Amino acid sequence: MTTTQPKRRPAKANPAIDQAVYDAIFRAILEGKLKAGTKLAEQPLAEIFAVSRERIRKVLTRLGAERRLEMIPNRGARVPQPTLEDIRGVYEAHRILEAGIVRQLVEIMDDAFLARLDAHLAEERLAAARGDRAASVKLSGAFHLLLVDRLNNPDLSRFLRDLLSRSSVMVSVYESASQSVCGVDEHAMIVEALRSRDAARAVEVSRHHFLHVEERLRFEGETAAAPDLAAVFGQEKARMRSRKAGLASSQ
Repeated sequence: MTTTQPKRRPAKANPAIDQAVYDAIFRAILEGKLKAGTKLAEQPLAEIFAVSRERIRKVLTRLGAERRLEMIPNRGARVPQPTLEDIRGVYEAHRILEAGIVRQLVEIMDDAFLARLDAHLAEERLAAARGDRAASVKLSGAFHLLLVDRLNNPDLSRFLRDLLSRSSVMVSVYESASQSVCGVDEHAMIVEALRSRDAARAVEVSRHHFLHVEERLRFEGETAAAPDLAAVFGQEKARMRSRKAGLASSQ
């Protein structure tokens, strides 16, 4: 008599757990804990987070679609390893796009939007003061999104979001964490130029801002030693256990 092994059931859909894993990996990228070129294999991550490989694959695919990770055919996911040419191309596009954005903003600037920008700058300074690397990178990108979204042009907003997905990873893997505060000061200069309705000044400050960010990136041509993923995600693993316990008790 032969016995049949029970079929393995696919992981139950659980958006909260998916989001927690996504947040953990994305936060590690933004904090610079995962170096350029680091391979993110499904099985080790599944073991670290105590979830299925299918769930990890879903999260990695999402990060790849957002251009936060590179998906290599038959090799899996890895942290992007942009070349010097990649970096120059992305920041040239940033400079050209935002030059047009700030020119248009000067024409429609109002006190309500300036107040919103001032509030955002305050958040950026708080994140920099507490040394929150991930929050600083996110808020820096969000500043530029505030500018473009004010124009109510979906195509411009979509294009800038794509650029920011790539440049935020470049900053995370190649910029020193101590440089974050410089970005806040430069954002403040852009806001002051907008407040003065000085289009030429706004364009020039914005151009120099992106040049400075590009110059601060410490480009590394060779792949750094692979980090210990279990150590990188140690705290995240504890958070996952706590979240799972909370979800189980609420059911």
